[in-house]
Amino acid sequence: MSGTELKTDESQLATENASHSSAPEEPQNKKNWYILKVQVNREEPIKRSLERRIAVAGLKDYFGDILVPTEKVTEIRGDKKRIVKRKLYPGYMMIYMEINDATWFLVRETSGVGDFTGAVGKPTPMQPHEVHRMLAQEIEDPKVSPQLKVGYQVGEKIKVKEGTFESYEGVVDAIDLTSGRVTVILNLFGRSTPVELEYWQIEKNLG
Repeated sequence: MSGTELKTDESQLATENASHSSAPEEPQNKKNWYILKVQVNREEPIKRSLERRIAVAGLKDYFGDILVPTEKVTEIRGDKKRIVKRKLYPGYMMIYMEINDATWFLVRETSGVGDFTGAVGKPTPMQPHEVHRMLAQEIEDPKVSPQLKVGYQVGEKIKVKEGTFESYEGVVDAIDLTSGRVTVILNLFGRSTPVELEYWQIEKNLG
């Protein structure tokens, strides 16, 4: 065997050894965010049921977070103020997962789950801007106070249900969500007069 042939064989052997010893490529992440339709007022129990079924089936590698999008709001009942969580999209939840026969069957067969949103027979992943918007609402900023939850808007007709002006009817002129005070226009002594009240002192005038 000539020197040239020996060098060629050694070169080929080195190339083969290098190809066999190189680390295998990491599998690509095939997970996406999807929206599930679920029974209204059962979002949290359904979420817990999904998490249990995923663990029992040994399919955790194919799933990520399961979220019921909420926001914090301030409620005042009587003289008491409290912060509560309100569902942003009742009857829906977000799930980060890889779609395959096993995962699709597990989710669809979970009690309370309706279907994925999307085209018939094929779940449609959420768009990046949709994911960003909904996840941003889940991130709590300690510097931002929860918004006050009120049941009326500026310009709506209201009725005073408590206080000095009880039973008076008027129109909402301004709402201060920070202090919880509302300016309403009441007809006092034949004149339209702005009056500042606590937001819980008034209600929609459905008459």
